[in-house]
Amino acid sequence: MLQKIVLNDGFARFTDTWSPKVAGDINGMQVKLAKFEDAFTWHHHEVEDEMFLVINGRLRIDLEDGAVELSPGEFVVIPHGVEHRPVALPTAEVLLFEPATTLNTGNATGDSRTVSDLDRLDVW
Repeated sequence: MLQKIVLNDGFARFTDTWSPKVAGDINGMQVKLAKFEDAFTWHHHEVEDEMFLVINGRLRIDLEDGAVELSPGEFVVIPHGVEHRPVALPTAEVLLFEPATTLNTGNATGDSRTVSDLDRLDVW
């Protein structure tokens, strides 16, 4: 049976930061919820594009040649190969839409915040 996902309920189910949770799957892509706090690591993804949609808080995506600042209801797509660093200002709740193969730290796999086995929130 299909069930709707209430974003606020999904975010209320966890407190850890920089550890995306899978909220749903669409044709090899995943909808992920994540809480961000302060700065993440610089990284890029070799083959995956990723979308950051801010639900609550503010987020800045640092790029080699500038930055993109996002408020609730705004999103940006980071193309594969683009070096970037998400920075919460100071916290943010973010919906990510990206291929299921996307590792949160991309090419920075030695980072202590790398999560390769994501928890699922869509098992309500």
